[in-house]
Amino acid sequence: MEDSSFVLYDLKVEVIEGDKPFVCSHQLGDAFEVRGENLHFKNDRPFSLYALAALLPLLPAKQRPLNRLDWMATDHIIACPDPHCGARFKISRIGKQTFKRSETTIVPLPDKNDWIE
Repeated sequence: MEDSSFVLYDLKVEVIEGDKPFVCSHQLGDAFEVRGENLHFKNDRPFSLYALAALLPLLPAKQRPLNRLDWMATDHIIACPDPHCGARFKISRIGKQTFKRSETTIVPLPDKNDWIE
């Protein structure tokens, strides 16, 4: 029988300095963590909705094991979406968790013939 588990990395997204002053509401060191499908914000600090919208598409890919040659495995600094703001966001892997498929979906696995590898 096939193992029904998979691994996701826990992430930390932290505000770091860029090459220009900050013009948005970011503060150096502001951060949140991604654990499984959940975002965890520290100390009830605000986090820009616009910055979060720019980061969200990258986070599920960053959570997964990647080929070391894939750019997603090496590019960890993301610019603030406001072109006038110098804030950058560093995405770091801080741990990993194993999940069971049955705990995350009720959709059955497709036949192997239906997948392109």
